[in-house]
Amino acid sequence: MDISTQHTDAPDPLTRPAPAGPARAVRGTTRPGDRVFLGLSRGSGILLLAIMAAIAVFLAYRAALAIGKDHGNFLTTFEWNTNILPPQFGIAVLAFGTVVSSIVAMALAVPVAVGIALFLTHYAPRRLSGPIAYVIDLLAAVPSIVYGLWGALVLVPNLNGLYGWLDDYFGWTGILSWQGGAPRSLLTVGILLAIMILPIITNVSREVFRQVPRMHEEAALALGATRWEVVRMSVLPFGRSGVISASMLGLGRALGETMAVATVLSPTFDIKASLLDPGGGTFAQNIASKFNEATEFGQDALIASGLVLFVITLLVNGAARMIINRRKEYSGANA
Repeated sequence: MDISTQHTDAPDPLTRPAPAGPARAVRGTTRPGDRVFLGLSRGSGILLLAIMAAIAVFLAYRAALAIGKDHGNFLTTFEWNTNILPPQFGIAVLAFGTVVSSIVAMALAVPVAVGIALFLTHYAPRRLSGPIAYVIDLLAAVPSIVYGLWGALVLVPNLNGLYGWLDDYFGWTGILSWQGGAPRSLLTVGILLAIMILPIITNVSREVFRQVPRMHEEAALALGATRWEVVRMSVLPFGRSGVISASMLGLGRALGETMAVATVLSPTFDIKASLLDPGGGTFAQNIASKFNEATEFGQDALIASGLVLFVITLLVNGAARMIINRRKEYSGANA
């Protein structure tokens, strides 16, 4: 038999067989469930933008009514008198107090929160990390008014020793000098806010550190790195964007906190050089304390200050997004 004319039914190994299972969908067609889900997700995004735009328009409109009748400089005036004729009010003290107290809170909370998250994920035994994480979750659920009452009844009476120590050793700076009196100052507010935002930053950072690829850590250990070097070279670079996001969540709460600040602060419309001197104010505290007794014009003025807080929050979140995008190669999203 001629081998050249022999016929075989064996498949060509270079030919890829057709996939088994149901027939592939024709390109361009989608299932009804996919279309419904696409419409709902797209509508949710559009609804969120519409709500943000509606809030901005409402704040801008009511703020314009008040600022147009203000006989002081809205950005630099050191008083808030909306019931006199002509009215004079400004946000200089409120902006200063809000920013300074938030900076103090972040400076105290972020290092501690990151340290706790690293301890729970890379140092603590599992039987110990579980209960600690549970307690931190409970702290995040405590209402702000409870923090305020604790701050007024426990924190404030026990800060005299700390204030005296700061005045003795750092009073020469002027920023930490203390003239006596109840410690109801911006530093006290910053300490209380740091305690309040600590659970948020800790929980988010802990979850981010848990997502570090195990191979990265094992490779560092194989090269002879110590546990701290593993954290420094593998864990922190990977979780940097997540820590920034967690910090921004905490900062958002610190900027808008109301009742806790109003409970521990002695508000005055002046800016003190020292963080330990009582006085100052924040946007949220001023709105909460004056809104119920304000006239319609006074409410418009308070809404104008709320617009400034709204803009500050947007700027802070925008800056955080820019930082994250610049360091997205460390986030693990492209791994």
